[in-house]
Amino acid sequence: MDPTQQPSLDDGMQSPYEPELGTLPSSGNDEETVNKTGTTTIGIATDDGVIVATDRRASLGGRFVSNKNVQKVEQIHPTAALTLVGSVGGAQSFIRSLRAEVNLYEVRRGGNISIPALATLAGNFARGGPFFAINPILGGVDEDGSHVFSIDPAGGVMKDDYTVTGSGLTVAYGTLESQYEDDLSMEEARTVAADAVSAAAERDTGSGNGLVIAEVDQEGVEIDTYEYDDLL
Repeated sequence: MDPTQQPSLDDGMQSPYEPELGTLPSSGNDEETVNKTGTTTIGIATDDGVIVATDRRASLGGRFVSNKNVQKVEQIHPTAALTLVGSVGGAQSFIRSLRAEVNLYEVRRGGNISIPALATLAGNFARGGPFFAINPILGGVDEDGSHVFSIDPAGGVMKDDYTVTGSGLTVAYGTLESQYEDDLSMEEARTVAADAVSAAAERDTGSGNGLVIAEVDQEGVEIDTYEYDDLL
């Protein structure tokens, strides 16, 4: 071979002038040891605001109840709340990152972010970030009214009058759809959401141990903890 000619990759040889390729290390996520919220989370939009309801159970690998007092909904904005669904660590990291980005957005623009823009930002974070297995609900109120969005792990953002995510969604959806009406008051929506979470807890091992409910309106976000009997 001509000593002035570099080896060709077509000859099955790696060029000495190129970096050696390797592999990325494993993330080390073990499904059996990751704390998951499991969960049933519900968002309902009304004319007066939004109800976001979740259960309170966390599990290890979906089999062992590791915590019975998890708050799975957090205030993310003066008039918006976001649920934690999926791995606890991924959901907590997602909320911290999103809060920081919202603060930057509002400082730069000198005003509050709209809820649809917040949903889009959350979807972009879910799609591009290292957040493990999340599927949250965003509920908020702005000058255009009440909004409920579900955000899937690939960053898809879908708006609806009501939505459910989490391992108990099939049972919760049946209860919710049988009771939902367009003109629900906030109090009625709270009861419907509580009934749907309670029904899911009867069959879904990842859901249970009471309720956390966020009531969102133009005045802000109020988050309280309940037992099922408190509302049903």
